[in-house]
Amino acid sequence: MRLTDFWQRMDEVFGAGYAPSLASDQVLTTLGGRTVREALDSGVATIVVWRAVCAAYPDRVPAKLQ
Repeated sequence: MRLTDFWQRMDEVFGAGYAPSLASDQVLTTLGGRTVREALDSGVATIVVWRAVCAAYPDRVPAKLQ
């Protein structure tokens, strides 16, 4: 998954205003206790990060985007 696709999905699911905040503030245990931004900045593949987001917010992410 390209980084632009990742951010488009984040915006679609959480809104353009909230997605960046969630990515910077929410620590996910499935990312080793890192935020989305920290994981991406450290080189974790975008698909791995996206799957972690999907697992953390199963009720928010529609099936077509999982």
